[in-house]
Amino acid sequence: MSVTLAIDSMGGDHGVIVTVPACCDFLEKHPDVRISLVGDPEKLKLALKPYSKTLIEQIQIIPASEIVLMDDPIEVALRRKKDSSMRVAIEQVKEGLADAVISSGNTGALMAISRYVLKTLDGVDRPAIATAIPNELGRGTTMLDLGANADCEPMHLLQFAQMASVMVQVVDGKDRPSIGLLNIGEEVIKGNEVVKQTAELLRASKLNFYGNVEGNDIFKGTTDIVVCDGFVGNVVLKASEGLAKMMSGLIREEFNRSLMTKIMATFAMVPLLRVRKRVDHRRYNGAVLLGLRGCVIKSHGSADRFAFGCALDRAYEAAKNKMVERIAQDFVVETKA
Repeated sequence: MSVTLAIDSMGGDHGVIVTVPACCDFLEKHPDVRISLVGDPEKLKLALKPYSKTLIEQIQIIPASEIVLMDDPIEVALRRKKDSSMRVAIEQVKEGLADAVISSGNTGALMAISRYVLKTLDGVDRPAIATAIPNELGRGTTMLDLGANADCEPMHLLQFAQMASVMVQVVDGKDRPSIGLLNIGEEVIKGNEVVKQTAELLRASKLNFYGNVEGNDIFKGTTDIVVCDGFVGNVVLKASEGLAKMMSGLIREEFNRSLMTKIMATFAMVPLLRVRKRVDHRRYNGAVLLGLRGCVIKSHGSADRFAFGCALDRAYEAAKNKMVERIAQDFVVETKA
């Protein structure tokens, strides 16, 4: 299956300086993929100059005259900037010209525009943001919601679990992924009423529900998926990113200390670098906006070339394996049941 990815080339902290090189790196590994770079044509052509003609033949430039800034209010992004690179890229998916869209831009604007342009799938009350958080097993724990819905009802959390289960099966190839419900304790009696009612719904569902999990279980990898509301999820996400950056910084600091410390650190270099790689949040870049009638991937705003490439990988896997169609079908089956 040939896949076309639409890129909001101007979004994020770095714009074309990151998006174009990352896309070209990706195309060298995937000659079957086509990429639509959306943004300022002159800046895009300039950024593409170092690359071969063969590679550029896989790329289409789609003009967009505006950029959604990281601090733009949602109203401005949605109502006033109708020719932004973000919106035009999303419209490529709506029109069937692209299989997925990737943006490093303003998260609130991306969700609002995606929901407005693409709409939600039948049976889905609210879209959710899901991503993988590094765990000690060397793989990611998929967590949602990460900020789209600060207040949730039990049915919303059940739907998040249902969508995430399909996503992990499709993108990560994990059959019947286990699901944990984030709580203040493992016991059934713990938690507020929303969490208790959600647990009842999950136990009654056909999902592979493990039970309640605590915050440390996210990093242990106790379950494949952890479900919570967007308020809690966003706090956990930011804390985990801060922890990963702190650990990377401490490792760098150890190599810059005294001569004796440098010598000792040299002997410990391999295990230290393994730890650094395992907690490197860039490897897990690419949050998925679940529940929409189209595949939308949110890259971190400060993503570098490597991290944006990881978001492209995630978009490719989701599009190639028809994640959106699988989620839509799953909801149809659940509704009939």
